[in-house]
Amino acid sequence: MEKARGVRRLAAVDVTARRLGLRVGQKATDAMALVPDLITAEAEPEADAAALDALVDWCVRFSPAVAADRPDGLMLDISGVSHLWGGEAQLMADFRARLLANGLPFRLALADTPGAAWALAHHGADGVIAPPGGQGELIAPLPPAALRLEPATADQIARLGLTRIGQLMELPRAPLAKRFGAPALERLDQALGRSREALSFRRPPSPWIARLAFAEPISTPDDLARVSQDVAALLCARLEREGKGARRFEIAFHRLDGKAMTLAIGLALAGRDPTRIAKLFQPRLETLDPGFGIEVVTLVADRVETTSARQVRLDSLAETAVEDGLAPLIDRLTNRLGEGRVWKSGPRESHVPEQSSAPGPALKAGTAQAWDPERPRPLRLFRRPELVDSVMAPVPDDPPVQFRWRNRLIRVRRAEGPERIAEEWWAGPIEATRTTHVRDYYRVEDEAGTRFWLFRAGLYETGVPAQWWLHGLFG
Repeated sequence: MEKARGVRRLAAVDVTARRLGLRVGQKATDAMALVPDLITAEAEPEADAAALDALVDWCVRFSPAVAADRPDGLMLDISGVSHLWGGEAQLMADFRARLLANGLPFRLALADTPGAAWALAHHGADGVIAPPGGQGELIAPLPPAALRLEPATADQIARLGLTRIGQLMELPRAPLAKRFGAPALERLDQALGRSREALSFRRPPSPWIARLAFAEPISTPDDLARVSQDVAALLCARLEREGKGARRFEIAFHRLDGKAMTLAIGLALAGRDPTRIAKLFQPRLETLDPGFGIEVVTLVADRVETTSARQVRLDSLAETAVEDGLAPLIDRLTNRLGEGRVWKSGPRESHVPEQSSAPGPALKAGTAQAWDPERPRPLRLFRRPELVDSVMAPVPDDPPVQFRWRNRLIRVRRAEGPERIAEEWWAGPIEATRTTHVRDYYRVEDEAGTRFWLFRAGLYETGVPAQWWLHGLFG
């Protein structure tokens, strides 16, 4: 029971109450008049939402793409997964049996479109399966409210004597939209499959899924490791047939109590080796609590991409692919230390030295172009430029002939420059641009052969002392 606009109404009713003539939205006083000994409880919308989210996670055993249809519904996209049960009817039968075992009231329907499935589940026969392209015939005798119309629109349609969706389908489209609004026409098109409907899935949908169900529950780490290998072999065989590989895999162990325990691993390069994938899962299997046992395991592949076939060994010449070298090591380190802790620095499109590199994937080159060989950069760039003093230069724009750094006087034997680098003035307000942000860089070499990269900050101005900074060392 809930309070809306100062009136207490029924928020939900069970099967017995429905048989006694009670309905959702009915005033509490009217309900008590019909059933004097009615037992009520306060509605808990937050708890209901949390329970629905838990049910969404539980449904991952049937499909990786599950969306909550609040406040009391679910949408499952079973495209490409029904064959794992032997067909749509078998999948629905398994789903029905598990819901009944948990004591949940429900109505099921299956159709090509979410709109048609919703209409059949709420206003049609329970358990109906619409044939491909046949949802229009099945929803035609249903009331217009089955299209999920606004209450005001549904009432207006009812006052005109239109009691079936089929009557709306027979009306010309332009008068229908003009009389009842574009949303009513859009709902009709969504139900018939003329326009697409976007669903908000709890997790990104992926058609790459494998599933294993067990006659008897399993619980030991050795069994979990074995089924991880088995389900990976199933999914990887399909990836190999399609010439695909994946960079991320998520395995879910579904317990008898309905809870799903998930583990995820990532690969530096797209792969499909089941043994390698299972080994990455294995160190973390001991952290799982199997409870009273695991009855189903599912494996989902994400970030799937096309991989080219490689011949890595000839009878007379052995050649090692990258995946057989660095990739397994990087995968182990990444999954043990965490994502983002194993990376490689690569070029970034910026002429400002401290912004011209950025961390990226360890085995993937950056999209930016490499540094210009005509303007080389040091292999070692200081975290912050270090101030140098005792700088002597013949004229202001000439390279220095000597400078002092870390209490060491350095005499310059060779020098190149200057290379003028200004700030990225387009990245901020134009009034914030300053000439003091201009740098003149020089590449200099001392008498011992050490090469330095230093710069003078700001443009030369008479009477203003120049400041020199050391920014890096060449190898």
